[in-house]
Amino acid sequence: MTSEEQPITVDVDGIPVSAVYARPPAATTTIVVAHGAGTGMEHPFMSGFTRALNDDGFATLRFNFPYREAGRKFPDRPPVAIATWRAVMDAAAARAADAGRPDEPIWASGKSFGGRMASMAVAEGMPAAGLVFLGYPLHAPGKPEKPRDEHLPGITVPMLFLQGRNDPFAKPNEELDEVVARVGSNAVIEWIDEANHTFEVKGAKRPAAEIGTGLAAPVAAFVRGRVPAVE
Repeated sequence: MTSEEQPITVDVDGIPVSAVYARPPAATTTIVVAHGAGTGMEHPFMSGFTRALNDDGFATLRFNFPYREAGRKFPDRPPVAIATWRAVMDAAAARAADAGRPDEPIWASGKSFGGRMASMAVAEGMPAAGLVFLGYPLHAPGKPEKPRDEHLPGITVPMLFLQGRNDPFAKPNEELDEVVARVGSNAVIEWIDEANHTFEVKGAKRPAAEIGTGLAAPVAAFVRGRVPAVE
């Protein structure tokens, strides 16, 4: 049964943004999840992903960036997005502390833009137990000569890249493989055959919620493999 979701508001430098928090009774880890550039936190992909994590025993917090909250289409600039990430990570840590888990691992995860902004925040010092990328946008489609990877090798926390083989933001695939290899042993990439940037597979149409749900299992396995056991 899916854990009860609690709508909350997070203050980002005086700007309120919406979020949804859910915590199973036995949760020992929180995963914070950001949306991609063209969707919000209520997109079925997002809710399917976080609810499946809840069913697997993880607390989650998914949220809107300020531009989405204001109804704008163009994503926030990195300073605003990074400030948002810091605020929601603090909010997640506060709720874990309220549940009697002040030292709980808090992971940062995001779809495309949301994940890239999380990695930039961590590169600038934001505490996080690890990072999970749901389709990392290595470059704009058709522009592999302008990669967005300069900050990644300096990140030392565990990182999971879930990526579709047909994702135009990461083609040719070898370039992202090279980035992950350059980062080092703390980074792992899992390719999903035939999947595109939204993890849809041609000829196998599925609802977005189902697609998001399907990504929860590999994420849960990766996180559990890097979180100390609770006695």
